Amino acid sequence: MTIFRRSRQMLCGYLLLTALCAMSQFAHASTMSHPDQLIDVTEQFLERAVVDYLSRSSIDARHEIAVSRLDPRLRLNQCDQPLAASFANSAPPIGRVTIRVSCEGNSPWSVFVPAQVRLYREVVVANRSLLRDTVLADADVSLAERDVSNLSQGYLTRLDEVLGNKLTRPVQPDQVIAPNLMELAKVVRKGDQVVITARSGSISVRMPGEAMTDGVPGKQIPVKNQRSGRIIKARVTGPGQVEVAM
Repeated sequence: MTIFRRSRQMLCGYLLLTALCAMSQFAHASTMSHPDQLIDVTEQFLERAVVDYLSRSSIDARHEIAVSRLDPRLRLNQCDQPLAASFANSAPPIGRVTIRVSCEGNSPWSVFVPAQVRLYREVVVANRSLLRDTVLADADVSLAERDVSNLSQGYLTRLDEVLGNKLTRPVQPDQVIAPNLMELAKVVRKGDQVVITARSGSISVRMPGEAMTDGVPGKQIPVKNQRSGRIIKARVTGPGQVEVAM
């Protein structure tokens, strides 16, 4: 009989201790910040930051934000103030970013949350396989949506930025045409007969000339004025066309 009472007392004590532990764990958990809360704060902060960046940069693009999942076992003291978020570095909010989420209350803490911001824009891509030295024409290129956050070599968003330029290396179908894949095509060759246009305000005078070197649009080259025999510096404006200021 004594043994039965002792066993019963031990069982009751064990049950009471278990209940107290469970209540303690519940109370402790209620004072913790859950990882989902950190992700929500990160997403909201990034959404505002990206929209502001696109507005200030006058960039027409759509974006997607993906915040990395955190360890579900992560527990932090419940903050008695709204959580603060900031960038861990000063880079634009594109590509891989890290957000510092912090509590500035009575029990301060901070945690770094990784995320990915994808920015989609219409960029120039190749329609087909193209060889080196190809002078790009309308049939060679088109616009297609790409995630530009991964385009470390740069990109172009207008077809007129590439048409008439020459490839410096081969490209594959759907490949993004980066600026470093091209060089301006020479529209004037040494010895070509060119038209020299001299401008002063609304007045312009044209005269024949001869290119002394090759030239690309926008570049100044020496040109011989065939009327006077003088060699002048003129800016190439197009095929067979150069211009000087009077």
